[in-house]
Amino acid sequence: MKLFLRTLLLLTLAFQFACTKSPEQQAQDLLEKSIEAHGGQEAWENLSQLKFRKWTRLLDENGNIESELDQWHEFRFQPFFEGKITWQKDSIQHEIHWDGAKIRYQMGGNEVQNEGFLAAKKKDFDAAFYTVAQPWKLMDKGGKLIYEGKRTLENGAEVESIRVDYGQDSDTWWYFFDPVTFLMVGNEVQLKDHRSLVYDLSGEDVEGLKLHGTRESWRVNEKGERLFLRAEYRYLEYQVEKQ
Repeated sequence: MKLFLRTLLLLTLAFQFACTKSPEQQAQDLLEKSIEAHGGQEAWENLSQLKFRKWTRLLDENGNIESELDQWHEFRFQPFFEGKITWQKDSIQHEIHWDGAKIRYQMGGNEVQNEGFLAAKKKDFDAAFYTVAQPWKLMDKGGKLIYEGKRTLENGAEVESIRVDYGQDSDTWWYFFDPVTFLMVGNEVQLKDHRSLVYDLSGEDVEGLKLHGTRESWRVNEKGERLFLRAEYRYLEYQVEKQ
């Protein structure tokens, strides 16, 4: 009888262990639910073009306005990925253009040739697309997704958290999801010199896709405690074309 009970216990533990999902699989499952809540993978893959206006305001630690930027973004997915970002500053027209192979930057109609400057602008271009393409962009290979369970943010929101590790010497990202609707509600990033916490305050429904609307970014300490409001964002005037 003891042998039977011991065998039954071992089988039960083995079954429970086999059924326990890894943090990586839990993260994948949560991300798939979030993508579905945002309109689905197929709807995103059917896009041929995505255009929108993005307004940004930066503030210092005392609440003073450092700068404001009003940009127009255009991304084309077919037949290959390309895009451009245009804006005016001090009555001078600026344009970043990625043609699928090379980054270009024009200021007042004059093309900038400095390689270091262009490399920095390519990072700006990539970051702009990376941000608007969430949560779908997290499906790309290159980042390790790890489910970290439930967490309470500084604004009191209960969320489920995924950590994204892009490798040694890279920034570490956390993405937060509503545990009921599975919509993305914010993210946190640890950079080399500071840490930021971004809240998604509202979204935009665009042809069946739920995209960014109003966002705000807080500078936080290592515990995630808010120090000061660093930036405000507004995404609007979306235009999409489908294949």
